[in-house]
Amino acid sequence: LMNAAVAQGVEPAQITQHCDSVSLCFSKGLGAPVGTVLAGRREFIAEAWRMRKLLGGGMRQAGVLAAAALFGLQHAEATLHRDHDNARRFAEGTSGPLGIHVLDLPLCSVNLAAVETNIVMVNVRGAWPSPADLCDHLRAISEEEVAETGEAVSILLLPWSAHTIRAVWHRDISVHDTKLARTKLEFVARKCQE
Repeated sequence: LMNAAVAQGVEPAQITQHCDSVSLCFSKGLGAPVGTVLAGRREFIAEAWRMRKLLGGGMRQAGVLAAAALFGLQHAEATLHRDHDNARRFAEGTSGPLGIHVLDLPLCSVNLAAVETNIVMVNVRGAWPSPADLCDHLRAISEEEVAETGEAVSILLLPWSAHTIRAVWHRDISVHDTKLARTKLEFVARKCQE
């Protein structure tokens, strides 16, 4: 919700105005250690409260966690814009090293029109490597990689479908990390082509 609101330049309420209920997780893009807020009609919240009690959920000292969630909300716009910019930088290569789109790798492609927030869907072309295989190669560090690039980089991506990998940016991934990820993808794609 917050990523969508920041990307569209609108308040979250505008996106959710026609929803019966809304759940917002503070531990994703907002960076809090834990926490979620649930909003909806009075009857819905009363039933959710009852179910939480039945299942044993609850915390007495939640104030510290609420402070982290509040901090995340207060800094959401700047934090999420940075995440979106890094994802875009990875996908298209603006402001610095080339991105996937500009590299025109035979193995991978990105639909730039679909990069709206902190998520980049990387399309994997051909039968090998599969998205799962490619993710394994991106996670692994080889001596050859360190010798050639001077870096030991491990990237954790998710095989999303039979031909797609999902890459997600968050507050702990810097511009430098994004450059390293792009370099690693280029290295792995080249080695797979060989």
